[in-house]
Amino acid sequence: MNITDRPAGPPTRASAPGHSLVPYGQGRIRGLDAGELGTHGIAMDRLVALGLPVVPGLTVPAGSADSLCEPDTARAAVELVEQLSGRRIGDHGRPLLLRLSASAPAEVAGLPPDLAGIGLTPAGADGLSAVIGREEALFEVWAATVRMTGEYALGVPGGDLDDALLDAAGPRARVDALLSAVARQAARPYPEDPAEQLALAARAMLARWASPRAQRSRRAQRLPADLGIALHVQALRIGPWDRSGYGTAVSRDPDTGRFAAQGSFFRGVRRSSPSPHPGEPLEQLGAAHALLEHSLLTLERHLHAPVGVDFELRDGEIALLAATTPSRPALRASVCLAADLAAEGSLGRKEAVRRIGPSQVQELLHPRLKPTGADEPLVRGLPASPGAAAGPIALSSERALELGAAGTPAVLVAHETTPADVPGMLAAAAVLTGSGGIASHAAVVARGAGTPAVCGAEGLRVDPAAGTVRIGDRVLREGDPVSLDGRTGAVYAGRLPVTVAGPPPELSTLLGWADGIRRLGVRVNADTAAEVTTAVALGAEGVGLCRTEHQFLGDRLPLIRRVLLAADRAARDEALVALEQAQHEDFRALLSAVGDRPVTVRLLDAPLHEFLPAPGGAGDAEAEQRAAALREANPMLGLRGVRLALLHERLYPAQAEALFAAWADVAATGVRPGLEVMIPLVSLPEELAAAAAYVRGAADAVAARTGVRVPYRIGTMIETPRAALLAAELAEHAEFFSFGTNDLTQLTYGFSRDDVERQVLAAYLERGFLTASPFARLDPHGVGALIALAAERARKARPGIKLGVCGEHGGDPESIDLCDDLGLDYVSCSAHRVPVARMAAAHSALRERRDESEDAR
Repeated sequence: MNITDRPAGPPTRASAPGHSLVPYGQGRIRGLDAGELGTHGIAMDRLVALGLPVVPGLTVPAGSADSLCEPDTARAAVELVEQLSGRRIGDHGRPLLLRLSASAPAEVAGLPPDLAGIGLTPAGADGLSAVIGREEALFEVWAATVRMTGEYALGVPGGDLDDALLDAAGPRARVDALLSAVARQAARPYPEDPAEQLALAARAMLARWASPRAQRSRRAQRLPADLGIALHVQALRIGPWDRSGYGTAVSRDPDTGRFAAQGSFFRGVRRSSPSPHPGEPLEQLGAAHALLEHSLLTLERHLHAPVGVDFELRDGEIALLAATTPSRPALRASVCLAADLAAEGSLGRKEAVRRIGPSQVQELLHPRLKPTGADEPLVRGLPASPGAAAGPIALSSERALELGAAGTPAVLVAHETTPADVPGMLAAAAVLTGSGGIASHAAVVARGAGTPAVCGAEGLRVDPAAGTVRIGDRVLREGDPVSLDGRTGAVYAGRLPVTVAGPPPELSTLLGWADGIRRLGVRVNADTAAEVTTAVALGAEGVGLCRTEHQFLGDRLPLIRRVLLAADRAARDEALVALEQAQHEDFRALLSAVGDRPVTVRLLDAPLHEFLPAPGGAGDAEAEQRAAALREANPMLGLRGVRLALLHERLYPAQAEALFAAWADVAATGVRPGLEVMIPLVSLPEELAAAAAYVRGAADAVAARTGVRVPYRIGTMIETPRAALLAAELAEHAEFFSFGTNDLTQLTYGFSRDDVERQVLAAYLERGFLTASPFARLDPHGVGALIALAAERARKARPGIKLGVCGEHGGDPESIDLCDDLGLDYVSCSAHRVPVARMAAAHSALRERRDESEDAR
């Protein structure tokens, strides 16, 4: 029963003393649920049912909790607990006291504190102190009980009780002062009879729960103001200090996630407030430690969750006081437990995979900042690449390289990045830009390298000449430390602690099971052999996108500039020879790393502005004129992709010959990658046909030169709405389509992916026009509809055509779910998102099967 659905009204009293008392373990037998037994009563019932040792005790159900305020019922409760524990209050040979606690039908804040030491009297306290060997803890719990009982059950103002404690030095003096204050101001003194003490304690607990402050707390939690609570009476068994105590334990090591009893043990009587002492390691429990571990393991197998217990030790024996499951267990613990339960057969593999979400996988793979409480936020931008880092500011790629070489990775800060900045980006600990979105150059390169990045930080002003960064009124200098979180987009001044990423090996086990569940393939967007090696280790099944233009970043940038700025055909042909030789080396390394897996190589597709020198940087006046003639007002829609290749007719043949020759070299070693050549930014079937002819000609040339006929597929990237609409016509020339969802989103919405996120999307999200950035999450109604239409038309024209997604949406769990629904063959994403995509694809398949099962009912 939901706690908000429990019928309201006054509690019903038991017809006879003791009728409403439910010993631990008998609640469910009597047909009582959490609405009556409370969370603690349910938990203790479970412990008894599992055969685990528990502290003797009973529950007074919520509907009859006020019956415990009656002396006869309280006396019956005392006698029942004495019977259950085999001890008697006042017997110094086997001494016993009582503890009263409360619980609601669900976990709530604001429950009254436990009242312990019920049964203590001035005449008997010294004898019990002698049994324990210490008196401090005993008198502390007694004082807390007298204090609350005096205020809430005997009507003594709380302020007067606090005043009585002002001159009391030590726990014993506090008890004496409180007993004297109650005797003076209450209608009756604090009783010595344990049943009367228990009845007053119950009255105090219920009065505190009914106080206006407690009712306001419940309303704040959206709970009924008249929500009832169950009361629980437990045995508090007293024993010698060296053989008795209490403690808490959890079943999993929070750092490793592995099963191991972790916690602390305290000597003496359990306090209502936390102990001021650090406690002892659980290993000090001796032989009882094995029983504690057995209890934790039993609970994990039953609850299928990490667990925590409160326990007491008396005469060397363990007994459980409570058992809980955390609402937000540590991620490593959840992963390890799911794998452990499945390995031993307590849980199916599909259920184990279902327990670990894609977002949790991402959290395990990337470092995070540790807030200190004194953090100084600087700015918030777009979360462009997950992970966290801290380091000194570097305002140039060269400075980032210098600091990296010196062993101090920097945070590269720039207005925007260009291909020339890539070496510095790869050496940096993180990247921060003032412009661009999550599909910008900085974001794409950072994600591919696994480097944390925040882009589009509004108000960020970089002045490399002055060596400063201005954020609002704050001015930072190059070398000042900053910290950033690429998962949230937050940037802080100073160096915050960073958690070290490192998922437990059990995550690999779960991902392996996920691979057996998912239908959708998972590839990587990778441009170098190093990126491929990383991605394959993370579970990539091949390369879904190799962006050949990224091979001209950094030191290789002059090669493509020479082609673009060549003064005549002879100079261009000479530049193309150098380009082909460099690409041959890169392709050979890439294909060797790919192995026998599929690899999709996209021929050159980059806006010209990424490769042209800045004004004044071309070298001579004639080159400056040629560069100026190539500069465009809107380079993202200008001379790029297949358009550039059709105007520079030797460009794609040079790339393709380098690729096919590299494949022949690699094949000679026994490795045969599944080669796919992709033509980018096609809008006309004629464009694709012409570019495909270039590729076929290159294959013929390599076959004539080497004697090797390279097997390959030719396909195109669907990046424009027109290409999606003409999918049937394009499929006549293409054996595969790869949906470039970054550009397809940009062109479908008419959004500039470098500018619109910071200025427009933030406002649209705030006003509820959009629920997420369409560059982060695939738009199902517009872009998704185009993909669905293109897939349908392409398959009609060519039934065996292969369809995939290679935009960064391929690493977003919700977008992956949509791709699975659309029946695509694979998704491709940056290397460090591959495990996330594997888990997301498995979850999508599990949801689909669950939906089919429900439809069949």
